[in-house]
Amino acid sequence: MTKIWTGAAAALREVMSDGAVIAVGGFGLSGNPTDLIEAVRDSGATGLTIVSNNMGVDGKGLGLLLENRQVSKVIASYVGENRLFAQQFLDGELEVEFTPQGTLAERLRAGGAGIAGFYTKTGVGTPVAEGKPHAEFDGETFVLERGIVADVALVHAWRADHEGNLVYRHTARNFNPLVATAGRVTIAEAEQVVDDWLDPNAVVTPGIFVQRLVEARPRVKDIEQRTVRRAS
Repeated sequence: MTKIWTGAAAALREVMSDGAVIAVGGFGLSGNPTDLIEAVRDSGATGLTIVSNNMGVDGKGLGLLLENRQVSKVIASYVGENRLFAQQFLDGELEVEFTPQGTLAERLRAGGAGIAGFYTKTGVGTPVAEGKPHAEFDGETFVLERGIVADVALVHAWRADHEGNLVYRHTARNFNPLVATAGRVTIAEAEQVVDDWLDPNAVVTPGIFVQRLVEARPRVKDIEQRTVRRAS
């Protein structure tokens, strides 16, 4: 038995549907599952809810789905690098649920761990907490946040074995391990798929969380903000 599929489009074909909730790994343009995002775009599915730290930039990453008018709702913590996102939001085309970054991470972790919700102080007294249940613990007020379980989770890894055990590389790890646990169906793309088993002590995401695996196509990795010092 193997979890390896011939490509991103094939891996997504049976699980994509209109109105699906999709959790996507990445931070900025680092660690984006680009092959899988492009396959979502090509699927033509609409009315999608995207759960991700951010929505890429114009024309790259999850920005591709915005360009294609496939997204109806976004749950994210930062969206400042995407002009089209801002325009669709201001025009009322896009519903946005802003979530503090740490809270978003914990909501994904909770969903993956089978935890329905948790209380946090983050956001109390701000618009983030409006309409949500509050409770007092030890004399302080906390707000209830719900765990997130997505219909489909898309992640990018550095290395994988044939059973979907995953290892990430440096900052491209970011939200990917959390997203990997939060999907009813998790599809991973990996830059390298090894013939042997990965070292169990190095595995970050155990293969039990991954249902489908594709080998990512080689590509130049985009940099969201290139900052260099002047030559002396």
